[in-house]
Amino acid sequence: MKAGQEFGFFQLINHGIPNDLMNDVLKVAGEFFRLPAEDKASFYSEDPKKACRLYTSIDYDKEKVHYWRDNLRQSCHPLDRYIEDWPANPTRYRKVMGKYALKVREVSLLILDLICEGLGLELGYFEAGGLSNVQLMGLNYYPICPDPSLTLGLPKHSDVNVITLLNQGLVLGLQVLKDEEWLSVEPIPNAFLVNIGHTLQIISNGKLRSVDHRVVTNKHIARATIANFVHPSGDSQIAPATALIDKCNLPLYRQFTYNEFVRTYVTDTHQGTPPLKRYEQSKP
Repeated sequence: MKAGQEFGFFQLINHGIPNDLMNDVLKVAGEFFRLPAEDKASFYSEDPKKACRLYTSIDYDKEKVHYWRDNLRQSCHPLDRYIEDWPANPTRYRKVMGKYALKVREVSLLILDLICEGLGLELGYFEAGGLSNVQLMGLNYYPICPDPSLTLGLPKHSDVNVITLLNQGLVLGLQVLKDEEWLSVEPIPNAFLVNIGHTLQIISNGKLRSVDHRVVTNKHIARATIANFVHPSGDSQIAPATALIDKCNLPLYRQFTYNEFVRTYVTDTHQGTPPLKRYEQSKP
């Protein structure tokens, strides 16, 4: 809890997912991204609602700077609804990624129950009201960059969702903003880097923090990572948990739907406006 309060991130070891699987998904991700362009062409899309989508930039038409990353974003819960939309090449892609998606969901729900315990909420709180219904997997590939001083893998941003579990392999790249200083997060073999999203900050009434982070590029080695994002359903009501509110702990945020939050998050992020500001309660 302390790391979630102070840094918004923590490293998770001994999570129960076999080391071989943690390594294999990164290997398969690299194999996919190194396929010839024509083998990946059918997955390229500018439609953010597509269940399995390959793209090279967050919003290429609106970005002032283009970032050094390819990304495959795929829905994965429930698995049987989406797995047929995933790549079939490499041939073991669906088998390895499917097994991994199921394991990561188990770990995600366990983490959320432990967070419930730490906050004083009933177990299963995040499964009620659709707060953990959506699971997305993001495969990132950062090619070797000739001059890392000219670009980033990802710009400064924070996550809109509940929690993110990142399998970042062994190559340094992620940085977290703490006290106006960028701190590099040293990879731990076979660990997850877990970060708090804005939605969890709101539900915890500010007891847990969502913080800015970015990805730097590498001149000598390519880097693959896999992020799993736990989101609420679009119609879920987001607000500070009532169990955390009393006369000494007034709600810091107003209630809204997750769909509304995602829409304003995208707009505010593009404009450089803090995404939570419009949802803050006025101080008496």
